[in-house]
Amino acid sequence: MFDRTTVPHIAPFGVYVFFMVVEDMLLRFGWSADDVRLLYAVKIVAVAAALWLFRRAYTELRWPSGTGVTTWITAIAAGIAVFVAWINLTAGWMVMGDAVGFDPRNDQQIDWPLVAIRLAGAALVVPLMEELFWRSFLLRWLENHRFQAVNPSAVRITSLLIVSVLFALAHSLWFAGLLTGIVYGLLYMRSGTLWAPIIAHAVTNGILGVWIVLTGNWGFW
Repeated sequence: MFDRTTVPHIAPFGVYVFFMVVEDMLLRFGWSADDVRLLYAVKIVAVAAALWLFRRAYTELRWPSGTGVTTWITAIAAGIAVFVAWINLTAGWMVMGDAVGFDPRNDQQIDWPLVAIRLAGAALVVPLMEELFWRSFLLRWLENHRFQAVNPSAVRITSLLIVSVLFALAHSLWFAGLLTGIVYGLLYMRSGTLWAPIIAHAVTNGILGVWIVLTGNWGFW
């Protein structure tokens, strides 16, 4: 699995997971959610640095000049639909574990620099990192370990479901995560460009972040 073609797609995701593990360990050792919230900024900077380091390896990020406007409208619409699903699919059986959330308030006053970092990370960095790993790499790697030779349209439904289930298990709202994984995967497979799920993912996370700030539903972060 690990060679010079796969490492650029795995490493940024690995950095992200590493900081998630560190955060979980600190919480288990008695740190509060407030104590570890600055760790998010470190995590995003580290992931962004990894993406920049390997930027020349991401050939799939070349802008697809021949792609029609319908693809981008579909991606934006899908991103909005996923947002609506994400905030509504919250029944008890649809939730796995307890989400810590990210509360950027100090004495009930919102720390706007923290909000800006969180929004930028969620809408700009995370979509790139996750789509490079889940869709561009893993989805195609399940078809052929020489994943870069696999056309997204040739990916089987079996691989789509496997990746979507794994994507779901990485989120506390697992059912919403499952549907999200399927939607983003289908966007990639049908459009043939990774930018379609990246844009959808960015729209979902961006709108979700604004909604969280406006409504104070910090648990969704």
